[in-house]
Amino acid sequence: MNGLVALLGSGEYLPVMDDVDRYLLANCGAGERTPRVVCLPTAAGQEGDASVNRWSTMGIDHFTRLGADVQALPVIDAESANDLNHATTVEDADLIYFSGGDPSYLYRSMKDSLVWQAAQKAWARGAVYAGCSAGAMILGREIPDFRTMGLRSKPAFGLVPIAFVMPHFDAIPLFAKPLASSLRGRLKEGEIMVGVDEKTAIVGKMNTEWTVLGKAKAHIFTKNESKSYAAGQKFSLGK
Repeated sequence: MNGLVALLGSGEYLPVMDDVDRYLLANCGAGERTPRVVCLPTAAGQEGDASVNRWSTMGIDHFTRLGADVQALPVIDAESANDLNHATTVEDADLIYFSGGDPSYLYRSMKDSLVWQAAQKAWARGAVYAGCSAGAMILGREIPDFRTMGLRSKPAFGLVPIAFVMPHFDAIPLFAKPLASSLRGRLKEGEIMVGVDEKTAIVGKMNTEWTVLGKAKAHIFTKNESKSYAAGQKFSLGK
């Protein structure tokens, strides 16, 4: 992935994230032409047409307002993720945006699909990956199993050097705080977990510093240490 990666805690397609998305559009490799954006509501694919259509409409309205050429593709399951026309559109995109929903379903739908292969070709070229909530979680090494309070987890793509990505971090209710503690206890030497607050993103590239953008903070955990970073601050993922 040679392009920027943006992992959001929440707030996809809302005005509160305008500055973040303007930054992504300005750094997506489009140059002087209008950036091409593809919105993928795949993580909400099990929620029915109303939810998929809502995310699609929000994405189109949001990025049109920001001056982009945007399409929302009905990639809602493994079958549609293997549609060659969808894959071609994704491969030509400058910014590929995954909105929220079920991270495990998103991972299963994308794994080994034509759309995911096309996305990787776009990122290798320098296009931007943006993932909110579920879209952020699939880039880590594993997806926590919330039903077991983090004692077990499911596979993810492992495209960033993060064991677990925890979105909505500042909104996790008190009863779920043991989840973060459990996940932290599973970290091995040199591994990290990242918590991203709502209306906040971490943005960076592989092997470079990352920056916190948005309204709140990002939280970096190792097995024995933790540190929080406010908007505008930079940090390393250790690779």
